Amino acid sequence: MDGFNLSQPVTPVPRARHRVIRTRYFSARFNGRVLLMAGLTLMLLTVVAVWAMTLGSYHIAFLDVVKAAIGDGSPDQELIVRNLRLPRVVSAMFIGASLAMSGAIFQGLVRNALVSPDIIGIETGAALAAVFWIVTSQVQALLPFAAFVGAIVTATLIYVLSWKGGISPSRLILVGIGVGATLNAAITLMIVRFPIEIVRPAVVWQMGSLYGSTWSDVRMLAIGFAILTPVAIVLTWPLRTMQLGDDVTRGLGMPLERTRLGLIVVGCGLCAIATALAGPIGFVALMVPHMARMIAGPLSGSVMAFSAVLGACFLLVADIIAQHFLPVALPTGVVTAAVGAPYFLLLLYRYNTRI
Repeated sequence: MDGFNLSQPVTPVPRARHRVIRTRYFSARFNGRVLLMAGLTLMLLTVVAVWAMTLGSYHIAFLDVVKAAIGDGSPDQELIVRNLRLPRVVSAMFIGASLAMSGAIFQGLVRNALVSPDIIGIETGAALAAVFWIVTSQVQALLPFAAFVGAIVTATLIYVLSWKGGISPSRLILVGIGVGATLNAAITLMIVRFPIEIVRPAVVWQMGSLYGSTWSDVRMLAIGFAILTPVAIVLTWPLRTMQLGDDVTRGLGMPLERTRLGLIVVGCGLCAIATALAGPIGFVALMVPHMARMIAGPLSGSVMAFSAVLGACFLLVADIIAQHFLPVALPTGVVTAAVGAPYFLLLLYRYNTRI
């Protein structure tokens, strides 16, 4: 099994039942078995979400959480669940799903499981734009747009610097790491340059935390997710075709560069909206798509959907651990980094043993 050639099945999928949707503009194939797994994971996610809202200094029973969430609980319970806990839980699910799909897109683009928007600097580009927006006291409502522009500009820069008659995955990773390090230095310079009372929100935001999530954040995440997710799933079929190489893709009549540009925009958008509202939460975009392919098989529209649900579940569990199961409450990004860094080293070791 080669976990790094995304065009090859990671696990055999016997007797897969596929459903094909064809329109004038696109064709998509869905694996019923994978969609079933996604549905079961979604059910598990719902249970974990309700359980997460029972935890805290003010304990609320499982069924009472459900009643409070639908507006049938006591006033105190409704205040805690609907105004404080539920927005954070829903934000964690949207952000985890967005990062997972973004990682799947970028890993598919360069056909390498070591790639993710946080590893190659795209998330750092979004973070740089967001930190600049915060420390210069710009309109907070436009923060996601600023992060999106930062991600797009960074992705374009990495793509141009990596181009040498084509895109080499190893060169793109190295260029991305270098660009990311440079952007991190720029973030540090801004934090040092501005007064502490101005940069304090940016420093807290840099840790990657879901603390203080509100319904306004949820609405922004939901709008971005609703727009970008269908596009990401529709573009999965041409993304699969691109696994065969640029020459084969052109030979099949696909507009390669336009498709690649669309995938980059969607991947950056998913990463940027998540980063703008929670800060840079690392390794979710790296680990979750890889685990989804290991469980469900090669990239497809159904595997993309499964990655989204798995990412939502992963980040929600990480946030629960960060809040309630450590000696002190920590930002969620600390927990994902503690899990993701060893996972990345394991992937790197496996990759080196195959070359």
